[in-house]
Amino acid sequence: MPETSGGSELADRFFDAAIGLLRRVRDEEARNVAAAGAVVADAVAAGGRLFTFGAGHSSLAAQDVVYRAGGLALVNLLAVPGAVGVDVMPATLGSALERVDGLAGAVLDSSPARAGDVLIIVSLSGRNALPVEMAMNARALGLKVIGVTSVAYAEETKSRHTSGTFLRDHCDVVVDSKIAVGDAELTHEGVETPFAPASTVVTSALMQAVMAAAAEAMVARGIEPPLLRSGNVDGGHEWNGRVMTEYADRIFFRH
Repeated sequence: MPETSGGSELADRFFDAAIGLLRRVRDEEARNVAAAGAVVADAVAAGGRLFTFGAGHSSLAAQDVVYRAGGLALVNLLAVPGAVGVDVMPATLGSALERVDGLAGAVLDSSPARAGDVLIIVSLSGRNALPVEMAMNARALGLKVIGVTSVAYAEETKSRHTSGTFLRDHCDVVVDSKIAVGDAELTHEGVETPFAPASTVVTSALMQAVMAAAAEAMVARGIEPPLLRSGNVDGGHEWNGRVMTEYADRIFFRH
C-alpha cells in the first residue's frame, strides 16, 4: 500500500486512481497522441482550421483547449446549443439532446467548418447519436476527425445510434482514455454506488498532450506554433493581439 497523506483515505485513493490512469494513457496511447498531434500540425501548415466538440461533461475537455494561455490560438469550440456542459435547464435535457438524430448535421452545416479542417470530438462513451453523427458528417465534409473516447464502451455497451456504430468507428485517429464503463473509480463500504469519476482529469490531460505533440510537430516542420500567452503576464495582451491578427481568418471565437 502506498503511504497516505494523513488526510482522507478516499481522497488519496482517488488521486492514486487518477495518477494510475494518467500513467497508463501516457504509456499506452503515446503513438495515438503523436498521430493526433501530426494531424493538427498538418492542418495548421495547410491553412486549415481546428475545432473541438464535446457534449455534457465531455465538453469540459473540449473547452479546455480553446482560448487559453499556453494553448493554440486556432482551436475553436463547435458548440451545440443545450449540449455544452450543464448550460441548459433542466440539466437532463442536455443528455436527451445527445440522442437526437440530425442535430449534428444541422450544427455542422451552419458552422464555418470545411474540408481540410480538423475536428476533435470528445465523448466518453462514444455511443450517443450526437458524437457519432458529428464524426460521420464531418468526414463526409472532408474534415479530419480525431476521437477522444473510452474504447471500453464500444466493447461492453450497445450503440444508441441507428447505425449501431460508435464514435471510434468514424475517426481518422482514436485516442483511448482507458476509462472504465461507468466512469467511477471508487467503491466504499456504506456507499451503494461507485463514485469519483476521473474522465475529466484524464481526457483534459490527453487533449493538452495532443496540443503539445502538435506544437512539437509544427516546430519539426519549421512552423512557429500560434500559441497564446497569459493576459496576466506583462506583454501577454500584445502578444495575443499579434497572433490573433495574423490568424484572424482561422479564429472564430472572437466573432
